[in-house]
Parts: sequence; C-alpha cells; structure tokens
Amino acid sequence: MKNFKILSVLLLFLIAFTNCKENPKESENWISLFNGKDLTGWDIKISGHELNDNYNNTFIVEDSIIKVNYAEYDTFTHEFGHLYYNKPFSHYRLKMEYRIFGELTPGSPYYAEANSGIMLHSQSAASQELNQNFPASIEFQFLSRIDSSDRATGNLANPGTHVVKDGKLWTDHMMYADGPTFEDQWVSIEAVVLGDSIVHHIVEGDTVLTYTKPQIGGWEQEDETQWVEDKTWYIENLGKPLKEGYIALQAEGHPVWFRNIKLLDLSHQYKK
Repeated sequence: MKNFKILSVLLLFLIAFTNCKENPKESENWISLFNGKDLTGWDIKISGHELNDNYNNTFIVEDSIIKVNYAEYDTFTHEFGHLYYNKPFSHYRLKMEYRIFGELTPGSPYYAEANSGIMLHSQSAASQELNQNFPASIEFQFLSRIDSSDRATGNLANPGTHVVKDGKLWTDHMMYADGPTFEDQWVSIEAVVLGDSIVHHIVEGDTVLTYTKPQIGGWEQEDETQWVEDKTWYIENLGKPLKEGYIALQAEGHPVWFRNIKLLDLSHQYKK
C-alpha cells in the first residue's frame, strides 16, 4: 500500500510536469487592450479636430468590435483618424484581427481604398498638431483585394520614421511584404516589437516582413504640411531610436473593423 501511494504521487507529479511543458502559453499574461464594450482606455485624434473629438462618430463599438464608421459622413475631407491605446509599450507581442469591407468613402484619397493599418511605436495622440494627418510611427499596413489584383497585406509604411533593412537605412515611405492577399474576411495578425532592435510583421501565422532599428527620420526635409508644420523637433531628433511608443488603429476613409486586440508585455524580459 505504501509503495502504491508513492507511485501515485510520482504519477501525479509527472502528469503535472507534462502538462506544464505541453502548455507553456498558460503562464503567458496576455492582456486585452479592448474591453469589448466601449472605447475606455483609448484616445481619439482626427485631423482638424481636437483631442478626443470623435467627429461624426468615426470610431464606434458594436458587437465587441471597434468599427471605423463613415455612415455619418457625406464627404471625407482629410479627416484622417487614429485611435490610440493610452499607454506606451516598448517590448511586446500584439495580436488582433481586422476586416476591411464595403466601399471607399466619397472624397477619400485613392490610396485609402481597402487600406488600413495599426501604428506601432507612435507618438502620442496629445502630441499631434491639430491638422496632422498621421502620427510619426511605424505602420503595419492592412490591405484587401481591389478587383482582381493581388495586394499583399503586412507592408510597412513609415511616416516620420526610418528603419534598417539588410544592414542599410531604409528611407522610402513603403517597404513591401511577401504576404497573401485577402478578400472581405477576418484576418489574424501579430506584431513582435522589441524596443529599437527588431520588428516582425506576422500574418496568419507567417512572418511576412522583418526590419530593425526604427528611428526618427523623413519629416525634417518634407515640405508637405499634411505631415507636420513645425519640424523643429524632428530636425533636432533626426536618427533618434524609437525605443517605445503608442499603438494606434487607423481610419483613413475605408470602413474597417478590429477585434480581439491583445498584448503580451515582454519588457520585463529585456530590462538591463
């Protein structure tokens, strides 16, 4: 009987140890950035409007989904909008789903058709100029098909920033991914952002783009005021590494939905 009890204890220990090894994700502390009910914890900045003026109800919540909504717009006239989570992060994994559907809002620029994204390492909503269309950030771009053309999702757009690719400074506004094209459907993405070292764009489980060393750059010589009118800070901080920043959902003229927005904070693993 004594040997049987010892064997039972050992067996229970082995089962517990095996389960722990087989389910390492159970110990990961993923947090939901979106409560599924309202926009608590998020800030709104729409070009031409003050902080947290949700002009024409551009951002709404329905059915546990954040919806970019243009039902109250007659015409889009440069109301480029972003919805910012109100806490910055440095090292993290971000998971979410998006769905692009419907028609481009009248008056929107052609490039906004079936186009959205999420801004990473962004400046804060409060720091934007009144008429600034886009925050300085690195954008994980979301696309869907137009007609029969292929449009890979997961590209990088980099307003006010540069990155390094294959050891060279990348100063173009776009870096194109080797990713799939999607229709009107939910798409799962993940961004792995490790401070100012490396960033991965992952689409439906596949890494479609990787780059390193995000930094301030590009707007110090830009003449277009759609970016920023006062370039002083960008000139003084040219090349400054982007070690952290805000996460922002994009609205630029085409309806898009976002859901299941979750983040795994990795900063404690990288503290020096």
